[in-house]
Amino acid sequence: MKPIAQLEGIRKTYYKPDGSVMVEALRGIDLTFMPGEYVAIMGSSGSGKSTLMNVLGCLDRPSDGRFLLGDRDVTSMNDEELSQFRGRTIGFIFQSFNLIPELSIVDNVATPLFYQKVPRAERTERAREALALVGLGDRLGHRPKELSGGQQQRVAIARALVTRPLVLMADEPTGNLDSATGRAILDVFEGLNQQGMTILMVTHDDSVAYRCKRVVRLADGLLEYDRPSPRMMGETLTAKA
Repeated sequence: MKPIAQLEGIRKTYYKPDGSVMVEALRGIDLTFMPGEYVAIMGSSGSGKSTLMNVLGCLDRPSDGRFLLGDRDVTSMNDEELSQFRGRTIGFIFQSFNLIPELSIVDNVATPLFYQKVPRAERTERAREALALVGLGDRLGHRPKELSGGQQQRVAIARALVTRPLVLMADEPTGNLDSATGRAILDVFEGLNQQGMTILMVTHDDSVAYRCKRVVRLADGLLEYDRPSPRMMGETLTAKA
């Protein structure tokens, strides 16, 4: 089985206008992710976890190193190639749902396929399939304001799935939800992972990381540790977490 993503010596440096170094956000990261993994990416503020997710999501280019996604060397692509490849390969889910209020949820979910020039009938059918996967197959004509926060996040997950991506990348996806709704959303992620979807999730929450299979933690732009989650090690979630 080939890796779904490989980072080799990844560095990301931000510079001041005068050319001096402002911050070294990533300082030589080596990581490999295999198909079907469910990974929590953790770290305190300033650790580099958001920068790592931006690099993994092809939203930002590394300053140095090599990044392979699928069988492609992302670091060698020009901006247009990178944008097209990102749209086909990665499904993004954020803390904010970013739904278009004027559109029905089926049209919201179908939107990424419009930019890929998929015919309308196929866009609608694939959007229906994605919404059924997240338990909203009976709410197709509703608009976002008619849904709860948890349902809106399910729509956002369906929108990420509709392109049939190699990997889902989620950035604090339960951050705007109450604990019960957050757990329900994590149930959706777990179900998708059980069906084979690769999921990489940035989180600061130990209880969210516990639901994953692997935990990668950064500190000061370096890899602090990379190990199975406490649940996979047979540990219980403590009250503190």
